[in-house]
Amino acid sequence: MTPLQEYIEKNIIPLYDHFDKGHQRDHVQSVIKESIELAKEHGARLDMAYVIAAFHDIGLSVDRAKHHIHSGRILMKDPILSQFFSREELIIMRDAVEDHRASNTYPPRTIYGAIVAEADRHIQPETILRRTLQFGLKENPNASFDMHFERAYQHMIEKYAEGGYMKLWLQSKRNVEGLNNLRKIIKDKESMRKICERIFDNL
Repeated sequence: MTPLQEYIEKNIIPLYDHFDKGHQRDHVQSVIKESIELAKEHGARLDMAYVIAAFHDIGLSVDRAKHHIHSGRILMKDPILSQFFSREELIIMRDAVEDHRASNTYPPRTIYGAIVAEADRHIQPETILRRTLQFGLKENPNASFDMHFERAYQHMIEKYAEGGYMKLWLQSKRNVEGLNNLRKIIKDKESMRKICERIFDNL
């Protein structure tokens, strides 16, 4: 393990243990792994892709609405990262962190932003449905399943259905296949309801 990795693993990754269930350690580790693979495919620097992935959701410690902006600021202000990267490299990484959010209306400014955005999508239908229901439960723990399902269904329509706001900037094979499978589920509301009911009963 390099000194940079040691710093990230000991000081940054554990912060995810305090976030909601959809953004905990398993999530950031998945984004790191996928970012490294995509960086290799696209000839990007692995160390930069690694740090960007590690910091991409760290702004949740401030608030959710603008967490991508807060994440970029935290990365820029980190006193240890400046020992490993130039200011220009840190700016590229900050921009990438800011650009990862699915609801952004503009494309990522660099390949690094496209990499972390693509890695963060990780479109596995059941995982996405689980994370959506988990978020709903956190926000409104006393609501009925019917209310949680309707909220989840509307979210799926707005974000993942044809014409939804979520974009795949690199069109990785895994995400394209996952999105197609998720869209099939969304088109059959009753089928989606049964899947969500099974997931909900185990939350």
